[in-house]
Amino acid sequence: MHSDNHALLVIDVQNDFCPRGALAVPGGDEIVAPINALMDDYKTVVVTQDWHPTGHKSFASSHEGKVPMEMIDMPYGPQVLWPDHCVQNTKGADLHAVLRDGGNIIIRKGTNPEIDSYSAFFENDHETPTGLHGYLKEKGIDTLTIVGLATDFCVNYSAIDAANLGYKVTVSLDHCRAIDFDGSLSAAIDAMKGAGVTVE
Repeated sequence: MHSDNHALLVIDVQNDFCPRGALAVPGGDEIVAPINALMDDYKTVVVTQDWHPTGHKSFASSHEGKVPMEMIDMPYGPQVLWPDHCVQNTKGADLHAVLRDGGNIIIRKGTNPEIDSYSAFFENDHETPTGLHGYLKEKGIDTLTIVGLATDFCVNYSAIDAANLGYKVTVSLDHCRAIDFDGSLSAAIDAMKGAGVTVE
């Protein structure tokens, strides 16, 4: 059992990010059982959920003539356009059925139709908080192990934000899977290491 100040952050282990999902991450379901086993080692477990309203601006379908994985500029910066995924109250947005109900709290992100939210801490404007930082501070958490989907997007952004907020952060690659398009995985690992994240 880890010390009380060390929490496990489980990122977006949802049906749409697993095989046959709308934005399937290769091998996404392979990490569910290992993450379940990890939960016993932590007093505090936080689970995040992508929770998009219909017609979210990060969906390619919301932009005429655009296709998934195209890049556009949004008011807050570059944005990958995704297939419609993790739409609120759909099966795709549900946590994977085998994922244990072991979390102390679920943080839902991406709920603002105008702004995507990769990080568990901030929306993609890097200013609007999700409430996670305040929750962890109240519990005296200063150390995080981060696992989940996908390594190169939501895990990456969450880990960098956590490090920048002063947490001691480890990302366990065995408990993550990546989309890895256009070299995004190696870039993410370099970025996390550059922010002081331990990647193992």
